Amino acid sequence: MQLNPYGEARVRFVTDLTNTPPTSADELAQRCTAAGIPLDHPVTDRDLREVVGFLARWAEVVDADTDARRAALLNALLAESTAHPRLTDHANGGWHLHYREDGLSMGGVLCAIAAIGTALHLTSLGMHRLGRCALAECGNAFADFTRAGRQRYCSPICANRDAVRRHRAKRAASGRS
Repeated sequence: MQLNPYGEARVRFVTDLTNTPPTSADELAQRCTAAGIPLDHPVTDRDLREVVGFLARWAEVVDADTDARRAALLNALLAESTAHPRLTDHANGGWHLHYREDGLSMGGVLCAIAAIGTALHLTSLGMHRLGRCALAECGNAFADFTRAGRQRYCSPICANRDAVRRHRAKRAASGRS
């Protein structure tokens, strides 16, 4: 049985790509491989351009100020990068759903899995489950997979850094050093 190709790992992958966009087709291919995304085709410079353009638009979904705006932006990405769902058993890997046309370039595949994964993430966990790190100097995007759904930081490192900063400011305000 195959793991969900549109699940948490793919949302984390698109978030990582957004925070640190690939700068070459080779780097994109290496990052796909490391993320467990099978490369059915070689990754080209055209794929890189397509993915980087998609990432800029995906960041707009992250930054949307209302649920309705977030949905509208994501719906536009879904309309451009996905197709009607259908069952497939390509490469005898087990039956699963594809939300994309066959024969897409790697860039097209990545855009489709990112758009569908994000839509499933938001509709199953909550439309507020994308954000930017609350640490002022960071600003990385994150996808909130926490149980409570109140994530504010992209990583424990940023959360700790901000907690230390608040603690020191509180101590300084009270006259203690």
